[in-house]
Amino acid sequence: MIILGIDPGLAQTGWGVVEHLNGRFRPVSFGVIRTDSKDELQDRIRTLTDDVASVASKYRVEVCSMEDIYFAKNISSAVPVAKVIGAVTYKLMCMGIPVHYFSPLQIKTAVTGTGTADKHQVQELVRIQLKLERIPRPDHAADALADCICFASYNSTKERMGLLR
Repeated sequence: MIILGIDPGLAQTGWGVVEHLNGRFRPVSFGVIRTDSKDELQDRIRTLTDDVASVASKYRVEVCSMEDIYFAKNISSAVPVAKVIGAVTYKLMCMGIPVHYFSPLQIKTAVTGTGTADKHQVQELVRIQLKLERIPRPDHAADALADCICFASYNSTKERMGLLR
């Protein structure tokens, strides 16, 4: 299965593509899509959705795993991210690619075994599980790869429990 991981953001959206087959991971590619803060919001969102769609097409993605919105201290920064999540979801769904959302806690737990892991611990375990020489950079790309691992973990558990259709 080819999984697209998305770490959504307005200034930077991280993406990663991982193949998961027979319980093994094969990293395919990863990167970050950047937008210019001088551009209009709708233009930035269009850029992000178009670029995500290009990545999904290029790597023949079968499913998307995306970090869900969470409210930390600044709700005003969460609103644009929510718009990005909605636009990317719509674009991928129109392409026939199902989208699954995971909270930061779920992602940390799936990758490290604990929801209290810090960012460096998550990144190091992404590196180890994907057998990469170094931690993927920038951080948003590493987070997107963690999204892929999270989906594979949850999907494998559902499969073992007979919950997949």
